[in-house]
Amino acid sequence: MSDAYDYIIAGAGSAGCTLANRLVNAGKRVLVVEAGPADNTRLIDMPATFAKVIGTARSWIYESEPEPSVGGRRLPIPQGRTLGGGSSINAMLYIRGQPQDYDGWRDLGCDGWGWDEVLPVFRRLERNERLAGERHGTKGPLPVSDPRHRHPLSLAFVQAAQQAGYRYNDDFNGVAQEGVGFYQTTTANGERQSAAKVFLRPLAGNANLTVVTDALVTGVTLENGAASGLAYTSSDGHNHAATAKAEVILAAGALATPKLMMLSGLGPAEHLAGLGIPVIRDMPAVGCDLQDHVAAPVYALTRQPISLLGQDGGLKALRHGLQYLMFRTGLLTSNVVESGGFFDTDGDGRPDIQFHVLPVMIESAEHGSIERHGMELNPCVLRPKSRGSVQLRSRNASDPIRFTTGFLSHADDLALLLAGMKVARTILRQPALREVVAEELAPGNADDLGDAAIVDHIISHAKTVYHPCGTCRMGTDGQAVVDPQLRVRGVPRLRVADASIMPRLTSGNTNAPAIMIGDRCADFILGQ
Repeated sequence: MSDAYDYIIAGAGSAGCTLANRLVNAGKRVLVVEAGPADNTRLIDMPATFAKVIGTARSWIYESEPEPSVGGRRLPIPQGRTLGGGSSINAMLYIRGQPQDYDGWRDLGCDGWGWDEVLPVFRRLERNERLAGERHGTKGPLPVSDPRHRHPLSLAFVQAAQQAGYRYNDDFNGVAQEGVGFYQTTTANGERQSAAKVFLRPLAGNANLTVVTDALVTGVTLENGAASGLAYTSSDGHNHAATAKAEVILAAGALATPKLMMLSGLGPAEHLAGLGIPVIRDMPAVGCDLQDHVAAPVYALTRQPISLLGQDGGLKALRHGLQYLMFRTGLLTSNVVESGGFFDTDGDGRPDIQFHVLPVMIESAEHGSIERHGMELNPCVLRPKSRGSVQLRSRNASDPIRFTTGFLSHADDLALLLAGMKVARTILRQPALREVVAEELAPGNADDLGDAAIVDHIISHAKTVYHPCGTCRMGTDGQAVVDPQLRVRGVPRLRVADASIMPRLTSGNTNAPAIMIGDRCADFILGQ
């Protein structure tokens, strides 16, 4: 089967939905192809239940190769696999990063991506319920709001951090990122505002938009070296070839976009040839430079059964559900990761550690279930020096990728995470948390716990914060995959618009930057 469109977008994630909205509203005929099902589940709409979506058909659970730097473990990286992508399964934190991040992109050769250029894009996209002025927008399509629910453990963390000498910050996207407080989220009226809900649903019934779900993209079709369309297999097993009159845009994320590039013969020649894939263009940097925020947890047991443990079953779950459905208030409006902060551990004036605080101890496939009431303080490295890579496992599009995160392979990242763990352990021992916390479960309860014991804990518990990027990086040097207008170098009519184009990881959660990237891509395409 063959259909023709003006533009074809592979991936209905944060950037893909944003881009599709702009193109359709400009009168373009657009096809969006998404691997997963629709986002039509209450578990996505209710902020507190996002963890129940991870591990279902609406998520990918990528698993790395065994990595020596984390004790030989395989590390899972969940990613969105539904309309909205990561914005449908994330914790909804609205963080842009630091101005230096984008000025750094500019200085690496990405003209037009400095802070002065991207701030107006963030502002025009944002509809903030509380903040305004030079740093915030109030009229954009993307709702940003304060949390409707504040868990006692989240409050205790914010108070304890101030007792430890860290300043309170009521705007992590303001003039200064450093400090502790409560995160603003992409929510409104107690509901998640994913990119699909904000940018795709308003286009329902628009004849210019076609959205195909449950479809596995098998590659970019090329004619005379230029992109001409996409090949994909639908859920009924039929093969489709869709033609793009203007351009094809890959927006499948930092793990899937390089896969699609390589399946299409665009990537490291030796790797592709070894798998029997005809090399259309030798692009050694495709799949390289994988970056992600690496974190490690400090576990603490609470004195009373006040954590989120057990709140999702029985009469408690029924009560929370009724409160949410009737009033859009209560526990189910929580994004769980309500509080946190940004810390400058080396004193250079720029935060290098971020905290995500959870009022529960999360079970995992690696460490089993922790059926005890407690909380987690999760420091993560904001600008890691470690790098991973993505390769194909075979030429079969349905086979998972082979990849490494590279977590903690650079000694500086391990040292920085150790510093972050020490900050967490200090905050844990302040009066506000001592009132509710009985003991530190791990790395250990001793106040004078040595560095070696903390490092052992880090290596055995290091984990992703779900922010992979950099695998099709932007730049003007010979190794860059896309140019500053997101055009794939040497491949006409093909662009990339997702976190894979980031030359460096931003200092914070990546959903807001991904939406900004999608909107910027529309600017370039439409000549605005």
